[in-house]
Amino acid sequence: MTLADMGARVIKVERPNGGDMARGNGPFIHGESSYFLSVNRGKESIALNLASPEGKALFLRLVDKADVVVENFVPGAMRKLGLHYEALRRRNPRLVYCAISGFGQTGPYARRPALDVIVQGMGGIMSITGEGPGRPPVRPGASMGDITAGLYAAVAILAALRERDRGGRGQMLDISMLDCQLAVQENAFTRYFATGEVPQPLGTRHPVFTPFQAFQTRDGWIVVAVVGGVNDQWPLFCAVIDHVELIDDPRFKDGYARTLGYAALEPVLNEAMRRRTTDEWLAEFSKVGIACGPVNTIAQVAHDPQVAARGMFVDVPLKTGSRRRAKVVNSPVRMSRTPPSVARGCPALGEHTRAVLGEFLGLTPDDVRALHERGVV
Repeated sequence: MTLADMGARVIKVERPNGGDMARGNGPFIHGESSYFLSVNRGKESIALNLASPEGKALFLRLVDKADVVVENFVPGAMRKLGLHYEALRRRNPRLVYCAISGFGQTGPYARRPALDVIVQGMGGIMSITGEGPGRPPVRPGASMGDITAGLYAAVAILAALRERDRGGRGQMLDISMLDCQLAVQENAFTRYFATGEVPQPLGTRHPVFTPFQAFQTRDGWIVVAVVGGVNDQWPLFCAVIDHVELIDDPRFKDGYARTLGYAALEPVLNEAMRRRTTDEWLAEFSKVGIACGPVNTIAQVAHDPQVAARGMFVDVPLKTGSRRRAKVVNSPVRMSRTPPSVARGCPALGEHTRAVLGEFLGLTPDDVRALHERGVV
């Protein structure tokens, strides 16, 4: 979807009977899955039975003209169909083939199925998310297993296409969801290797810098991030919360020392932050240049003036030609000459089968109709 936002023509290949299982996920907007819409906008859909010889032959002919093939089957599934990278490369040496799977194409777990929550659990991120040691593991509020793998795949695809411009050949990209979970936790693993200490959940706190967290105020919550290092903002923070005695306390001399001594510091900070409202703290911290912000609900974010100014929500048609529209999140990328475009909703199952097969393979409407009657499309 990220590539489609930036101008790529993305053709989704689905099963003729039922299509992508995500189409059945609620809640629904006028009969359409809001979940499916959120991750499939801007794509085209063709229905193709890859298990049939005719369907496989059509897919291979489409591959001959493709720049990129992306699949997310359990490793070995595409080989059983005869549609693995080596087979496709022989037909189209310039093809970039991106395989996204739970654990990658190699290793003892390679053939295991996996979904988002599986790799979040196995990758360690759930063990460091939550309120503290002894509490149950917590899944982050977004599908970090799926999203990070998709973003790394998009980066890898763009890099492979750029390299193809020079080398003239495509290549296979092996993206493991589990690997991607480790990549976004680089600091947790580096700290573990450096100290031997197993990272623990810290709520909203940072494992190195303090204060760098959410605090309860008189009427809500605020997040505050004090920059340490050479230009430590700790004295400014202490002055704002009216605890100047903490400035020269050797236990809190820098960000890491404050983290190590947090048990003594926590009750003082919590008590001080409850004295004022969120808006009052926002005004005070902003005066001295300390980064801060409210803890917003999704509803509050949806109506935030900064979000509105950036145009981060757009309306798209629910179906091609439909007057009914749905609001979705816009691409966060801003480009001066070729900005991303989010103008189309998600496709109906097989909506573009006739058009795609006609454009790329020269099939007539009667040809496609005959394929449909035989269960190929």
